[in-house]
Amino acid sequence: MAQGVSSPTKTKQEGMFAQLAGFQRAYWMVNIMEMIERLAYYGVRVVIPIYIAQADEIGGLLFTQTQKGFIFLWWALVQSIVPFLSGGFADRYGYKKTIAFSITIKIIGYMMMATQREFIPFLLGCCVLAAGTAIFKPGVQGTLVRTLNKDNSSVGWGTFYMLVNIGGFLGPPLAHFMYGISWPAVFYGCAVIVSINYLMLFTYKEVPAGGNQTGGVGKIIKTTVKNILFRPRLTVFILIMSGFWLMFMQLFDMLPNFIVDWVDSSNIVAMFNLPSWMTVETARGTMITQEWLINANAGLIILFVILVSWLVSRMRRVHSIMFGIALSSVGLILAGYSMAGYICILGILCFSVGEMMSSPKMNEYLGVIAPEGEKALYMGYANIPLAIGWAYGSFLGGTIYDDAGDKANLAIRYMADKLDITTGTAWDAMTSLQATVGDKVAESIQALAQFNGIIEGVARPDAMTRLQEVMGINALDATKLLWDTYTPHTLWYPFAAIGFCSAIGIFFYSIWVKKYEKGI
Repeated sequence: MAQGVSSPTKTKQEGMFAQLAGFQRAYWMVNIMEMIERLAYYGVRVVIPIYIAQADEIGGLLFTQTQKGFIFLWWALVQSIVPFLSGGFADRYGYKKTIAFSITIKIIGYMMMATQREFIPFLLGCCVLAAGTAIFKPGVQGTLVRTLNKDNSSVGWGTFYMLVNIGGFLGPPLAHFMYGISWPAVFYGCAVIVSINYLMLFTYKEVPAGGNQTGGVGKIIKTTVKNILFRPRLTVFILIMSGFWLMFMQLFDMLPNFIVDWVDSSNIVAMFNLPSWMTVETARGTMITQEWLINANAGLIILFVILVSWLVSRMRRVHSIMFGIALSSVGLILAGYSMAGYICILGILCFSVGEMMSSPKMNEYLGVIAPEGEKALYMGYANIPLAIGWAYGSFLGGTIYDDAGDKANLAIRYMADKLDITTGTAWDAMTSLQATVGDKVAESIQALAQFNGIIEGVARPDAMTRLQEVMGINALDATKLLWDTYTPHTLWYPFAAIGFCSAIGIFFYSIWVKKYEKGI
């Protein structure tokens, strides 16, 4: 319960529906714009781990998991650090102008991602999209903060989160349909969708930012840096929440690849006779697509986030954050603990309840403690822990998954460790053969060696097929063999441990700031 509160307005809090009815038009308009932006964003975000790094994805980029982690690292830094400054620009120049500018940047980013397949150009496209997203957020969130108050902010942020997840929920089926056409169609389609927000801007009446409208770029940067350095409550909160975001983002960065590699949802498909637009044919049978499994997250949030936000509205915000982080950490372990599809779904649902208790509350908390005239600036600060956690988590996750979770890599390792079939030497031998006896003879020798099971140098896209051939087993048995040998579920433990440490950190933080935060 909130501390030090005796006013009748708090004890006679309005009901959930009364609060919803009282929100201003500007509040609803930016919610719709955010929903459209998220529809496009998650149309790309839920499938891009597969496009970038899945070893056997037809038409994919076929980068390594480490390269994927490097791309996400820079994506995280740009998308999360830019609001560190763009929040101040939104307060200075107005929310509507910054939103319009961001839409243009996002369209350019999607177009670059559709057309670039080399590592550096594709990375630049991701960074341009991230920059547009970063500029978009403070204007929207600054409007929200300016149209909410301390009594209705919990339901207000919960509603915002619900509408965000409606966009997120519709993104996966949209992506599934579009990459059925082609991978570039995913990016082109999302560029078209986000451009709809140009029209939405005509419905948006500018909400005064309330900040000092006379300062220039230098003053904005100076204010931003000064707040971080000399407001210890803000600094400590940012550092603690960085651990939460490091853990949190693995659901979207690593779990898609983990589901494709390991999770068997064929029994769920058979039990519920799921339609083809929710499934995919694999070597292990008919599975639920990874984007629909992860969509359980958005689906549960749509159904329950307003209710959960209302239920925890009388709880101290930092306590709700603490319990939410702990529950999400448990869910992350469950999601990757087993090859069984229903265990994965259970973990995602557990994670989602924790997310509903923590993520909206973080933004709400920063909005409540933000001084007048610095609302969008503080919403920009909400991205700093995301920058730290997501960036380092991307680097860490890519490295760990390459080593401990990528099924193709583990198949190559198994053949090297158990069957003396190693990578590298075969290609050197082939080059030597070609130089001495010619291409045709070398190819004949290679074919004979393959027939006898002694050829080396297996490429990632062919690793599972080669393992099955050598062992004389099917895809299901090969996957189970690698799971039992290398226990890839343990890769989730360090990320969950970081999440639990963040929950403990918030507990001690809540004790420290209690005297400053009467009633919030």
